[in-house]
Amino acid sequence: MDELKKVALNDVHTALGAKMVPFAGYNMPVRYSSDLEEHHAVRQNVGIFDVSHMGEFIVRGPQALDLIQRITTNDAAKLTDGKVQYSCFPNEQGGIVDDLLVYRFKEEEYMLVVNASNIQKDWDWLNQYNTQGAELENISDAISLFAVQGPKAIAALQPLTAVNLSEMVYYTFTVAEFAGVPDVIISATGYTGAGGFEIYVPNAHARQVWDKIMAAGASFGIKPIGLGARDTLRLEMGYCLYGNDITDSTSPLEGGLSWITKFSKEFTNSPFLKEQKEKGLTKKLVGFEMQEQGIPRAHYEILNQTGEKIGEVTSGTQSPTLSKGIGLGYVITSYSQPDQEIFIKVRNKSLRAKIVKLPFVKQVAS
Repeated sequence: MDELKKVALNDVHTALGAKMVPFAGYNMPVRYSSDLEEHHAVRQNVGIFDVSHMGEFIVRGPQALDLIQRITTNDAAKLTDGKVQYSCFPNEQGGIVDDLLVYRFKEEEYMLVVNASNIQKDWDWLNQYNTQGAELENISDAISLFAVQGPKAIAALQPLTAVNLSEMVYYTFTVAEFAGVPDVIISATGYTGAGGFEIYVPNAHARQVWDKIMAAGASFGIKPIGLGARDTLRLEMGYCLYGNDITDSTSPLEGGLSWITKFSKEFTNSPFLKEQKEKGLTKKLVGFEMQEQGIPRAHYEILNQTGEKIGEVTSGTQSPTLSKGIGLGYVITSYSQPDQEIFIKVRNKSLRAKIVKLPFVKQVAS
């Protein structure tokens, strides 16, 4: 087994008493106190995640946009300076290489933010398709990323920057001084549905920025948050996790990502996906809520009323906010309508559940 990589603040997390686990090739904090306590801290107040394991690639030059357009499903031509876009890399087989964020700094400079487990795969993919000579730089190992999430995130972070955070619209970013560090990327994005920001900073300044965020957030009850609560928070919003809900063998359309699949342009395997859309899908990713007590888990079977297997759970948990089991899974399309009754096979018992519209938690961040 390869030696685990460490984020810049690995020792800080250890000193805070975090339980460290291997995740996507990194030694990462899974929790500091309890998943439940950390989950509620983000939903109700503010929390800080160290997600420095994520990958960042810079794409520059006259061919930058052309490359991004050819290998992503969304229309990056619609981006203007300071805007962020959710997208994905489709593969040649109808599946997904990865989902990602596209940041536009200026006309010929972009940043792609990819999943930690896919950094090398995505870097190779990007280079394979870079036939027109865009300038590529992998800055993943040089950048720390902190996600400060929750309804009190603006109030906690505002003393650290002259940027008016309350005026920043969702999925926009700016580059400015933050916590005494110049040229920090302050991004109004996140993976929790609780509102907040993601802060990209060079590793050399990571400790200073972390400490100042913790100090500024102290009066708002800020807590460090691990990967355990990150997973329950994203699942309550119905956000896909690569490797679980979307994979190399699930299409963006099947995974509920038709909204980022734009056929107004040509991209990798777009004719196949266009045909799939026209013919109709045979399976779809859906959200479901348990109607009986039980916690759904990945790979549990989804059944119909007669006990026939109609799909499989991809993500599941006990929702801390709703106090009931929730999950995502693929089902045969005819069973994908909201309020449809399904059954989840939990420890050899068929427990009632129903299809629901996402997100599970209808929370608007303040």
